[in-house]
Amino acid sequence: MDSVQRLLIIVVVSLTVLLVIVGIQVVFIILDLRKSVKRLNSILEDAVLGGGLIRPDRLTSIAEMFKKDKTITTHGQE
Repeated sequence: MDSVQRLLIIVVVSLTVLLVIVGIQVVFIILDLRKSVKRLNSILEDAVLGGGLIRPDRLTSIAEMFKKDKTITTHGQE
């Protein structure tokens, strides 16, 4: 084997090892992102419909307003 073949083998092996390590890290990042999205989904589900940010009775009243084509009227000074 001459020096060019040895250098080529070293480069190919090192790049293969590096790509395997990067691939494993990408898999860990995707799994962590999936876990974070599930956690965010449960937090938003509890906050929005659990009485935190928006109450279901307010949602239905707003939906009824759009459904019956009513407008919000103000009383008093304009």
